[in-house]
Amino acid sequence: MILDRIMVALPDRPSMSAEEYLAWEPTQEERYEYWDGEVVAMSGGTRNHNRISGNFFRILDDALVDRPCEPYIADVKVQVEPGQKYFYPDVVVTCDDRDNDPQLVQFPSLIIEVLSPSTEAADRGIKFAKYRQFSTMQEYILVQVEQPGVEMFRRDRQGQWVLSEYSLGDSLQLESVNLEIAIADLYRQVQFS
Repeated sequence: MILDRIMVALPDRPSMSAEEYLAWEPTQEERYEYWDGEVVAMSGGTRNHNRISGNFFRILDDALVDRPCEPYIADVKVQVEPGQKYFYPDVVVTCDDRDNDPQLVQFPSLIIEVLSPSTEAADRGIKFAKYRQFSTMQEYILVQVEQPGVEMFRRDRQGQWVLSEYSLGDSLQLESVNLEIAIADLYRQVQFS
């Protein structure tokens, strides 16, 4: 059986304040998101999920080395609503010099979620709704794991989010970091069943 990344509320953990969460969570072996007082475990992950996240991060990290943007993978959380919600995207990029907290990103410009069956609804729904509220957010990328496919939501000049879809032979133009990425490079060494 292939394990997938799952979100599980901790039944033995009572609600906690955001301050308690921010002090407690770095001391844990697992990663936990924070949803309005509820601590939610982030666990598991397939090899394909890990590979795609790593490929995306590596490409961004190599390309942004001499630029004012910083990419982070998996272990850096995004402060979505101070005191209310803290999420762990698969990859996040900040280009804002106000982002200097060692635990989290507060001003993301680009967020990438690699979709898992257990988290896809949240990634497309509540998480995207919350990420859209960032004034600094320019692009939101959803990457399929079970077959090649990428969806990019980009904020246009009128502030509307526009969807573009990409397949294996396409290239993705990231305006937020002025970078073009071949979709095939995101799926390097990924095995599909």
